[in-house]
Amino acid sequence: MELIKKIKESEAQAQEIIEQAGIQATKQAEKCRENWQHALIDAEQHRKKATEASIAEAQAQGRAEVDKLKSQAEKQRHELRDKTSSKTATATAKVMDYLRG
Repeated sequence: MELIKKIKESEAQAQEIIEQAGIQATKQAEKCRENWQHALIDAEQHRKKATEASIAEAQAQGRAEVDKLKSQAEKQRHELRDKTSSKTATATAKVMDYLRG
């Protein structure tokens, strides 16, 4: 009788251990899922920041290139004006002389 009682107690303890293990496994799985979710959110934020930084850098480089090209164009205009200003005066004088007859 005593042996049967101990067997039943052992079975009850084993069942309780199994249930506790199931509960712990469920908790651990939930914790892993939460950690994965946090890691995914962190990765998305990192990706977004990296993208924004790349866009900002590209915009800055674009603005610098535009400024450089504007400066070059302005320099070329001044050089062209300087080259043509004396020629324009001479050409204008020749045209006026021709028109006067």
